[in-house]
Amino acid sequence: MRQGRAWPASTARYPGTTSARAEPGLTEADEVTATADGIRVVRSINASRITQVLTLTEGSRRLDIDTVIDWRECEKILKVAFPLDVRAAESSAEIPFGHVRRPTHTNTSWDSARFEICAHRYLHLGEPGWGAALVNDSSYGHDVTRDVRPDGGTTTTARISLLRAPLFPDPDSVRGEHRLRYALVLGADVQDAVREGYHFNLPERAVPGSAVVDPLVRVDGEGVVIEAVKLADDRSGDVVVRLYESAGGRARTTLSAGFSLAAARITDTLERPLNDEPTLSCASTDLALSLRPFQILTVRLTPMA
Repeated sequence: MRQGRAWPASTARYPGTTSARAEPGLTEADEVTATADGIRVVRSINASRITQVLTLTEGSRRLDIDTVIDWRECEKILKVAFPLDVRAAESSAEIPFGHVRRPTHTNTSWDSARFEICAHRYLHLGEPGWGAALVNDSSYGHDVTRDVRPDGGTTTTARISLLRAPLFPDPDSVRGEHRLRYALVLGADVQDAVREGYHFNLPERAVPGSAVVDPLVRVDGEGVVIEAVKLADDRSGDVVVRLYESAGGRARTTLSAGFSLAAARITDTLERPLNDEPTLSCASTDLALSLRPFQILTVRLTPMA
Protein backbone atom coordinates (compact mmCIF):
# COMPACT_ATOMS: atom_id res chain seq x y z
CA MET A 1 0.00 0.00 0.00
CA ARG A 2 1.25 3.47 -0.75
CA GLN A 3 0.70 6.65 1.17
CA GLY A 4 -1.69 9.27 -0.16
CA ARG A 5 -0.02 11.60 -2.63
CA ALA A 6 -0.45 15.37 -2.46
CA TRP A 7 -1.53 16.16 -5.98
CA PRO A 8 -1.31 19.82 -7.09
CA ALA A 9 -4.53 21.66 -6.29
CA SER A 10 -5.80 24.18 -8.79
CA THR A 11 -6.94 27.71 -8.03
CA ALA A 12 -10.57 28.07 -7.00
CA ARG A 13 -12.66 31.18 -6.96
CA TYR A 14 -12.36 32.88 -3.58
CA PRO A 15 -13.15 31.50 -1.11
CA GLY A 16 -13.90 28.19 -2.80
CA THR A 17 -12.56 24.84 -1.78
CA THR A 18 -10.30 22.73 -3.99
CA SER A 19 -9.94 18.99 -4.09
CA ALA A 20 -6.53 17.57 -4.90
CA ARG A 21 -7.73 15.50 -7.86
CA ALA A 22 -10.56 17.78 -8.96
CA GLU A 23 -9.80 20.04 -11.88
CA PRO A 24 -10.39 22.94 -11.95
CA GLY A 25 -11.53 22.65 -8.32
CA LEU A 26 -14.79 22.68 -6.42
CA THR A 27 -15.89 26.09 -7.66
CA GLU A 28 -19.54 25.17 -8.11
CA ALA A 29 -21.89 25.02 -5.13
CA ASP A 30 -24.80 22.65 -4.57
CA GLU A 31 -26.52 25.19 -2.31
CA VAL A 32 -25.99 28.85 -1.39
CA THR A 33 -28.34 30.25 1.26
CA ALA A 34 -28.41 33.23 3.60
CA THR A 35 -28.80 32.38 7.28
CA ALA A 36 -28.73 34.31 10.54
CA ASP A 37 -25.06 33.30 10.99
CA GLY A 38 -23.89 34.21 7.47
CA ILE A 39 -23.82 32.71 3.99
CA ARG A 40 -24.11 28.92 3.94
CA VAL A 41 -22.41 27.16 1.01
CA VAL A 42 -22.68 23.43 0.40
CA ARG A 43 -20.38 21.53 -1.99
CA SER A 44 -19.96 17.84 -2.67
CA ILE A 45 -17.44 15.52 -4.28
CA ASN A 46 -18.24 11.84 -4.72
CA ALA A 47 -19.55 10.69 -1.34
CA SER A 48 -18.08 13.64 0.61
CA ARG A 49 -20.00 16.75 1.61
CA ILE A 50 -18.51 20.14 2.51
CA THR A 51 -20.57 22.81 4.29
CA GLN A 52 -19.16 26.30 4.82
CA VAL A 53 -20.64 29.25 6.72
CA LEU A 54 -19.05 32.58 5.74
CA THR A 55 -19.40 35.41 8.26
CA LEU A 56 -18.31 39.04 7.92
CA THR A 57 -19.26 41.19 10.90
CA GLU A 58 -19.96 44.90 10.53
CA GLY A 59 -16.80 47.00 10.46
CA SER A 60 -14.52 43.98 10.31
CA ARG A 61 -11.87 43.13 7.70
CA ARG A 62 -11.87 39.47 8.71
CA LEU A 63 -14.01 36.97 6.82
CA ASP A 64 -14.60 33.95 9.07
CA ILE A 65 -15.20 30.58 7.42
CA ASP A 66 -16.60 27.72 9.51
CA THR A 67 -16.27 24.45 7.57
CA VAL A 68 -17.86 21.10 8.38
CA ILE A 69 -16.65 18.22 6.20
CA ASP A 70 -18.07 14.71 5.96
CA TRP A 71 -14.96 13.12 4.41
CA ARG A 72 -15.27 9.79 2.57
CA GLU A 73 -12.38 9.99 0.10
CA CYS A 74 -9.35 7.76 -0.46
CA GLU A 75 -5.84 8.93 -1.42
CA LYS A 76 -6.89 12.53 -1.89
CA ILE A 77 -6.00 15.80 -0.22
CA LEU A 78 -8.44 18.64 0.29
CA LYS A 79 -7.22 22.24 0.20
CA VAL A 80 -8.90 25.62 0.39
CA ALA A 81 -7.46 28.26 -1.96
CA PHE A 82 -7.33 32.05 -1.68
CA PRO A 83 -6.16 33.75 -4.89
CA LEU A 84 -4.91 37.24 -3.96
CA ASP A 85 -4.16 40.17 -6.24
CA VAL A 86 -0.87 40.82 -4.48
CA ARG A 87 2.73 40.42 -5.59
CA ALA A 88 4.24 38.81 -2.52
CA ALA A 89 7.96 38.08 -2.75
CA GLU A 90 7.83 36.09 0.48
CA SER A 91 5.42 34.69 3.03
CA SER A 92 5.55 35.15 6.80
CA ALA A 93 4.44 32.06 8.71
CA GLU A 94 4.01 31.97 12.47
CA ILE A 95 6.26 29.73 14.53
CA PRO A 96 6.38 29.63 18.35
CA PHE A 97 7.24 33.14 19.60
CA GLY A 98 7.81 34.66 16.16
CA HIS A 99 7.55 34.02 12.44
CA VAL A 100 9.73 32.81 9.60
CA ARG A 101 9.89 34.28 6.09
CA ARG A 102 10.09 32.06 3.02
CA PRO A 103 10.33 33.03 -0.67
CA THR A 104 7.24 32.43 -2.80
CA HIS A 105 9.18 31.87 -6.04
CA THR A 106 10.50 28.56 -7.41
CA ASN A 107 13.77 29.81 -8.84
CA THR A 108 15.82 26.94 -7.40
CA SER A 109 15.26 23.23 -6.89
CA TRP A 110 15.14 23.87 -3.15
CA ASP A 111 12.28 26.32 -3.61
CA SER A 112 10.44 23.95 -5.96
CA ALA A 113 10.70 21.13 -3.44
CA ARG A 114 9.07 23.29 -0.76
CA PHE A 115 5.55 22.36 -1.93
CA GLU A 116 4.09 22.76 1.58
CA ILE A 117 5.12 24.85 4.55
CA CYS A 118 4.07 24.98 8.19
CA ALA A 119 2.35 27.94 9.81
CA HIS A 120 0.71 27.99 13.21
CA ARG A 121 -1.95 30.65 13.74
CA TYR A 122 -1.31 32.83 10.71
CA LEU A 123 0.25 33.10 7.27
CA HIS A 124 0.87 36.64 5.96
CA LEU A 125 1.38 37.73 2.36
CA GLY A 126 1.96 41.32 1.35
CA GLU A 127 3.49 43.92 -0.91
CA PRO A 128 4.50 47.46 0.12
CA GLY A 129 1.35 49.19 1.34
CA TRP A 130 -1.06 46.24 1.32
CA GLY A 131 -1.29 42.67 2.51
CA ALA A 132 -3.54 39.85 3.61
CA ALA A 133 -3.39 37.15 6.24
CA LEU A 134 -4.85 33.68 6.66
CA VAL A 135 -5.58 32.71 10.25
CA ASN A 136 -6.73 29.33 11.50
CA ASP A 137 -7.28 27.33 14.67
CA SER A 138 -6.33 23.80 13.64
CA SER A 139 -4.81 23.50 10.13
CA TYR A 140 -1.07 24.09 9.82
CA GLY A 141 -0.09 22.90 6.33
CA HIS A 142 0.06 25.69 3.71
CA ASP A 143 1.38 26.25 0.22
CA VAL A 144 1.97 29.49 -1.66
CA THR A 145 2.31 29.88 -5.44
CA ARG A 146 2.74 32.82 -7.78
CA ASP A 147 1.01 33.27 -11.14
CA VAL A 148 1.15 35.82 -13.95
CA ARG A 149 -2.07 37.26 -15.38
CA PRO A 150 -2.48 37.83 -19.14
CA ASP A 151 -1.82 41.54 -18.59
CA GLY A 152 1.56 40.73 -16.98
CA GLY A 153 0.55 41.35 -13.36
CA THR A 154 1.73 38.94 -10.68
CA THR A 155 -0.77 37.34 -8.31
CA THR A 156 -0.28 35.07 -5.32
CA THR A 157 -2.40 32.11 -4.23
CA ALA A 158 -2.28 30.75 -0.70
CA ARG A 159 -3.80 27.40 0.22
CA ILE A 160 -4.50 25.64 3.48
CA SER A 161 -4.36 21.84 3.60
CA LEU A 162 -7.55 20.74 5.31
CA LEU A 163 -7.73 16.94 5.04
CA ARG A 164 -5.97 14.06 3.37
CA ALA A 165 -6.85 10.38 3.00
CA PRO A 166 -3.76 8.13 3.10
CA LEU A 167 -3.96 4.36 3.03
CA PHE A 168 -1.11 3.88 5.47
CA PRO A 169 -1.00 3.33 8.41
CA ASP A 170 -4.80 3.49 8.78
CA PRO A 171 -7.02 3.78 5.69
CA ASP A 172 -9.89 5.05 7.86
CA SER A 173 -7.82 7.56 9.85
CA VAL A 174 -9.65 10.68 8.65
CA ARG A 175 -12.96 9.30 7.46
CA GLY A 176 -15.95 10.93 9.10
CA GLU A 177 -17.00 14.42 10.11
CA HIS A 178 -14.53 17.23 10.80
CA ARG A 179 -15.01 20.87 11.77
CA LEU A 180 -12.33 23.37 10.73
CA ARG A 181 -12.24 27.14 11.15
CA TYR A 182 -10.11 29.65 9.26
CA ALA A 183 -10.38 33.26 8.16
CA LEU A 184 -9.08 35.75 5.60
CA VAL A 185 -7.97 39.17 6.89
CA LEU A 186 -7.70 41.89 4.23
CA GLY A 187 -5.51 44.97 4.40
CA ALA A 188 -3.34 43.30 7.05
CA ASP A 189 0.30 43.74 7.95
CA VAL A 190 2.24 41.28 10.11
CA GLN A 191 1.07 42.93 13.32
CA ASP A 192 -2.55 42.61 12.19
CA ALA A 193 -1.89 38.94 11.44
CA VAL A 194 -0.47 38.38 14.93
CA ARG A 195 -3.43 40.11 16.59
CA GLU A 196 -6.10 38.36 14.51
CA GLY A 197 -4.39 35.00 14.97
CA TYR A 198 -4.67 35.37 18.75
CA HIS A 199 -8.23 36.70 18.61
CA PHE A 200 -9.29 33.83 16.35
CA ASN A 201 -7.84 31.18 18.67
CA LEU A 202 -8.59 32.93 21.98
CA PRO A 203 -11.82 34.90 21.50
CA GLU A 204 -13.10 37.19 24.22
CA ARG A 205 -15.37 35.50 26.74
CA ALA A 206 -18.35 37.25 28.28
CA VAL A 207 -19.12 36.56 31.94
CA PRO A 208 -22.20 37.67 33.87
CA GLY A 209 -21.92 40.70 36.11
CA SER A 210 -21.59 44.47 35.89
CA ALA A 211 -18.25 45.10 37.60
CA VAL A 212 -15.43 46.75 35.65
CA VAL A 213 -12.24 44.75 36.20
CA ASP A 214 -8.82 46.05 35.17
CA PRO A 215 -6.53 43.53 33.46
CA LEU A 216 -4.03 41.79 35.72
CA VAL A 217 -1.18 42.85 33.41
CA ARG A 218 -0.96 44.70 30.09
CA VAL A 219 1.63 46.17 27.72
CA ASP A 220 1.51 49.27 25.56
CA GLY A 221 2.66 49.80 21.98
CA GLU A 222 2.88 47.42 19.06
CA GLY A 223 4.87 44.27 18.63
CA VAL A 224 5.05 42.98 22.22
CA VAL A 225 2.72 40.08 23.06
CA ILE A 226 1.93 38.67 26.50
CA GLU A 227 1.94 34.91 26.01
CA ALA A 228 1.33 33.66 29.56
CA VAL A 229 0.44 34.93 33.05
CA LYS A 230 0.63 32.59 36.04
CA LEU A 231 1.47 32.32 39.71
CA ALA A 232 5.04 31.31 40.50
CA ASP A 233 5.59 27.57 40.95
CA ASP A 234 7.16 28.06 44.39
CA ARG A 235 3.81 29.34 45.76
CA SER A 236 5.39 32.59 46.92
CA GLY A 237 2.51 34.63 45.53
CA ASP A 238 4.70 36.21 42.83
CA VAL A 239 3.17 36.65 39.37
CA VAL A 240 5.13 35.36 36.38
CA VAL A 241 4.60 37.05 33.00
CA ARG A 242 6.07 35.65 29.77
CA LEU A 243 6.12 38.00 26.80
CA TYR A 244 7.92 38.29 23.49
CA GLU A 245 8.61 40.63 20.59
CA SER A 246 6.52 39.42 17.62
CA ALA A 247 7.43 41.68 14.68
CA GLY A 248 11.13 40.94 14.33
CA GLY A 249 12.36 44.36 15.46
CA ARG A 250 13.55 46.03 18.63
CA ALA A 251 10.80 47.24 20.91
CA ARG A 252 10.30 49.28 24.04
CA THR A 253 7.20 48.73 26.12
CA THR A 254 5.74 49.41 29.54
CA LEU A 255 4.44 46.42 31.46
CA SER A 256 1.63 47.62 33.71
CA ALA A 257 0.30 45.51 36.55
CA GLY A 258 -3.13 45.76 38.11
CA PHE A 259 -1.49 45.70 41.55
CA SER A 260 1.31 47.58 43.31
CA LEU A 261 4.80 46.18 42.75
CA ALA A 262 7.41 45.61 45.44
CA ALA A 263 10.03 44.18 43.05
CA ALA A 264 10.50 42.76 39.57
CA ARG A 265 13.19 40.50 38.14
CA ILE A 266 14.02 38.88 34.81
CA THR A 267 14.17 35.09 35.19
CA ASP A 268 14.79 32.06 33.00
CA THR A 269 11.90 29.91 31.78
CA LEU A 270 12.03 27.90 35.01
CA GLU A 271 11.38 31.13 36.96
CA ARG A 272 14.89 31.20 38.45
CA PRO A 273 16.60 34.61 38.80
CA LEU A 274 19.43 35.24 36.36
CA ASN A 275 22.69 36.17 38.04
CA ASP A 276 23.60 38.79 35.44
CA GLU A 277 20.18 40.47 35.54
CA PRO A 278 19.72 43.02 38.34
CA THR A 279 16.41 43.69 40.02
CA LEU A 280 14.44 45.91 37.66
CA SER A 281 13.57 49.45 38.59
CA CYS A 282 9.79 49.84 38.63
CA ALA A 283 7.21 52.42 39.53
CA SER A 284 4.26 51.51 41.74
CA THR A 285 2.59 49.50 38.95
CA ASP A 286 4.67 50.09 35.78
CA LEU A 287 7.83 48.48 34.48
CA ALA A 288 9.83 49.71 31.46
CA LEU A 289 11.24 46.93 29.26
CA SER A 290 13.37 46.69 26.10
CA LEU A 291 13.29 43.63 23.86
CA ARG A 292 15.46 42.44 20.98
CA PRO A 293 13.87 41.02 17.81
CA PHE A 294 11.83 37.93 18.72
CA GLN A 295 13.22 37.97 22.26
CA ILE A 296 11.32 35.92 24.84
CA LEU A 297 11.28 37.54 28.27
CA THR A 298 10.08 36.06 31.56
CA VAL A 299 9.38 38.64 34.27
CA ARG A 300 8.69 37.77 37.89
CA LEU A 301 6.57 40.37 39.69
CA THR A 302 6.46 40.56 43.48
CA PRO A 303 3.28 42.26 44.73
CA MET A 304 3.43 44.86 47.47
CA ALA A 305 2.61 43.26 50.81
